[in-house]
Amino acid sequence: MEDFDDELREIKREIIESRGLIIKTNNLTNALAADIKSIAKRQHGYERRLMWNSATAYIVFVIVVFVALKLAWDARVDAVRAETEQTRAAAAKLTNDLKEAQQHEEDRERMEGKAASLYELMRQGKDAELVQAYEGVDKELLTKTEQRVFEDAVERARNRLSIASYEAGLEHARMGRWHDAQQAFEDSLRYKDNAAHSPAARYFRADALRHLGRQREAITILMELSESSADKEYLDDAAYLLSQCLVDIQAWNDAKNAMRSFLRRFPTSPFANEIKTQLAELNLKH
Repeated sequence: MEDFDDELREIKREIIESRGLIIKTNNLTNALAADIKSIAKRQHGYERRLMWNSATAYIVFVIVVFVALKLAWDARVDAVRAETEQTRAAAAKLTNDLKEAQQHEEDRERMEGKAASLYELMRQGKDAELVQAYEGVDKELLTKTEQRVFEDAVERARNRLSIASYEAGLEHARMGRWHDAQQAFEDSLRYKDNAAHSPAARYFRADALRHLGRQREAITILMELSESSADKEYLDDAAYLLSQCLVDIQAWNDAKNAMRSFLRRFPTSPFANEIKTQLAELNLKH
């Protein structure tokens, strides 16, 4: 009987232990299920994030590829456009150079004709026509040799024309044809104003202007001539004539100053006594 009770207690103890073990197992199972559920949830979130990350990475990759393609395309288009512009500019330059070359050739052909005409004028001794024709020639189209030849020829022609006009002016002046004389002296200076006879031409032109009643024009010439004539012979003549022109226009104070200056500068001039007499009269009257 006691053995039976012991067995019964043992069975109860085992049942209790089994029940406790079952409860522990159930608790562990529940905890494991919760852990598995949590792991599954985290795994699902990870997979979603991985999916979004992959999608984002793909989109970014596609965008980068498109941007790179766009930049490469733009660079290529710019390169082609630049090359096209360079080609167009080079073609335009070549076209322009060709036109300039053709124009230069045409100008040169015309210039050769003009050069031949100039040479013919030189050969015939037509000085006036030669000077006029050479003034209308584009010197840049002539060769250096042609320029030297024609310039020397024109310079000689100018000198001959200037001398001829000067001599004609003297002849007109002797005959009292003052208008023709003034024009001839003006032509002489126009052809060449730095020749040896140029100071004389200026002086006689001023004298002709005085006879024509154009003293103010003569005064302008004489003031310069009396101060800085290249020919010293005409300094006192110009100063004397200047004083007479000032008297003619009744510029009394200027005339007296011009006479005093004359006497200081040219005390031994043949005009000195006449100037002294005129100055004394002006001082008395004005």
